[in-house]
Amino acid sequence: MSRSQTLADLSAMATEAAAMRYPAAARHGALVPRKYTDRTANGLTKCVIDFLKLSGWQAERVSVTGRPVDQSRIVTDVVGTARRIGSVKWIPGTMTAGSADISATIRGRSVKIEVKIGRDRQSEAQKKYQADIVKAGGAYIIVSNFDEFLSWYNGFLN
Repeated sequence: MSRSQTLADLSAMATEAAAMRYPAAARHGALVPRKYTDRTANGLTKCVIDFLKLSGWQAERVSVTGRPVDQSRIVTDVVGTARRIGSVKWIPGTMTAGSADISATIRGRSVKIEVKIGRDRQSEAQKKYQADIVKAGGAYIIVSNFDEFLSWYNGFLN
């Protein structure tokens, strides 16, 4: 199956699920088919998460960026012009360093999925995280396109 065909199949799955959830909209032709791409990290992450959820499994995106704290304020100068001074500071998150992009449960088994596009490579923290997951009995995969994920998924189920 070609890359564009697998993405079209995913779009059909999403449209069918939307039609079941919103039957009135489907009857009136108001459902817009979801377009998927696996050419960006965000796009591929969305493809994998939606596919797993539409297949009846649990999946969620993991974010380890922390949170911003706005330390700026607005000041007014002597001629009445207001401007913002200060900055935004990032406080590190409490997530485990190297966590995978997607955490899922498939057939009761913990699965961690790392998305790597182009020249993006695993960091040392990600390699350690992978080793810890595998040691604990979970599955850990690195995917760079949706076809690669589907190939792994079909093998995992069989």
